[in-house]
Amino acid sequence: MAKLTKKAKAMAGAVDREKLYGVDEAIALAKTNATAKFDETIEVALNLGVDPRHADQMVRGVVTLPKGTGKTVRVGVFAKGAKADEAREAGADVVGAEDLLEIVQGGKIEFDRCIATPDMMGLVGRLGKVLGPKGLMPNPKLGTVTMNVAEAVKAAKGGQVEYRVEKAGIIHSGIGKASFPAEDLRANFDALVDAIVRAKPSGAKGKYLRKVAVSSSMGPGVKIDVAEVSAA
Repeated sequence: MAKLTKKAKAMAGAVDREKLYGVDEAIALAKTNATAKFDETIEVALNLGVDPRHADQMVRGVVTLPKGTGKTVRVGVFAKGAKADEAREAGADVVGAEDLLEIVQGGKIEFDRCIATPDMMGLVGRLGKVLGPKGLMPNPKLGTVTMNVAEAVKAAKGGQVEYRVEKAGIIHSGIGKASFPAEDLRANFDALVDAIVRAKPSGAKGKYLRKVAVSSSMGPGVKIDVAEVSAA
């Protein structure tokens, strides 16, 4: 195990690992501990009472963070004709069909979110092994397979984030940058948690929201009192 630097030890010492903090205090601590030379992301980890190996316990969806993500999101769109024009006008970074397929097959992926019109999915399906592992495969449940490409592009660039439970039953998601005002991070935190609570699957048994913690990219985790977050 790597040794902690003096700086890391000082940060960890400022956080009581056994204490359950209120949301506002936890966010304040995460901001205080964001001392890297770059603008760290403030991240939330939620431990859920689900087993994602079972289809009826999968938790996945999208949520729009009201204060944005602080990140520049590159959007790729598979579309033709008028829909391709709509995507470009809405601000899509890369738009194409067979030409975009060839570029992606060649290993060049210049987008962070991928949107497709339904008629393009036969084409996009051939990229499953490339886009799937990166979480970029368009999905109608996430609003990324749609005829309303302009709205989807604007949403992707306007603070919409995807969340998905991992094998251990944990969801990780950023809620903004350390430079954000604390009240903006709180607004984004509330929006994320609310969406995940509302997405509780039918197969979930017992306590759904078990643990919540917040941290900066390089800082220690700060545990949050779940009772303050939700009655889930």
